[in-house]
Amino acid sequence: MTDGSRRAIVAALLANLGIALAKLVAFLVTGAASMLAEAVHSVADTGNQALLLLGGARAKRSATAEHPFGYGRERYFWAFVVALVLFTLGSLFAIGEGVQKLRDPHEIVAPGWALGVLAVAIVLESFSLRTAVHEARRAKGAESWWSFVRHSKSPELPVVLLEDLGALLGLVLAALGVGLAMLLGDPRFDALGSVAIGVLLGAIAVVLAVEMKSLLIGEGASPADLAAIADAFASAPGVRRVIHLRTLHLGPDELLVAAKVEIDPGQTGPVLAGTIDAAESHVRARVPSARVIYVEPDVFRS
Repeated sequence: MTDGSRRAIVAALLANLGIALAKLVAFLVTGAASMLAEAVHSVADTGNQALLLLGGARAKRSATAEHPFGYGRERYFWAFVVALVLFTLGSLFAIGEGVQKLRDPHEIVAPGWALGVLAVAIVLESFSLRTAVHEARRAKGAESWWSFVRHSKSPELPVVLLEDLGALLGLVLAALGVGLAMLLGDPRFDALGSVAIGVLLGAIAVVLAVEMKSLLIGEGASPADLAAIADAFASAPGVRRVIHLRTLHLGPDELLVAAKVEIDPGQTGPVLAGTIDAAESHVRARVPSARVIYVEPDVFRS
């Protein structure tokens, strides 16, 4: 995990912890359904950031006989757990609470408390999102934001970005629900705000689950890295061409590379071994994440 990812996670964790406490107090004072939904949402987000930090720490463990390629995919697993927590604790709870309050509406007491807490929470969440955006901008380069979320091999920044964005939109929905309930004297608007928050969190959770599932199953190198690896092999001294190339992410920052290459004829023994070693070094110089490389010399058959 990079320092930028860790900074974004810690910023989100601290912001959500403070926001969760404030929302819980506001719910106890007002009884607003959307405030309870938002409080549970922030508690879930706080736990999620802790899970991301846990995944980053566990991924650093050294390889063992049972796990010879290390534990890099722990980061994908815990990010997938984050998606499940966001869906169960955040989305389903908010929808359930909203439906219950639609069936049995309760007048909101002291709505000014709720709106005040939501305003403070929006400010804090904006700072957290700004930190995540700042760190992610360095990693995404020229990619669009949606492309970055879809194709990033590092799970932490996309997760924090979507969580923070969802939290900010959820706060707006909660404020809208409480405000309409106060202005129109109908508490069902507050309940509808809770349902809307649940639907929003559910959509974000589904996107995260789909992306993390793909990484857990095993994704190959990005097209740019794949092209760079193939070019590095083909341009290495003594290598004529790449016959076959496969890659697999063992973790966000570690690639497994398996290649069949055609070697200049006549090379055997130490000379052949030296050519293969040089080709591997050539690849690592171009794509540093290609840490585990297996090369098989073969004959090209057209």
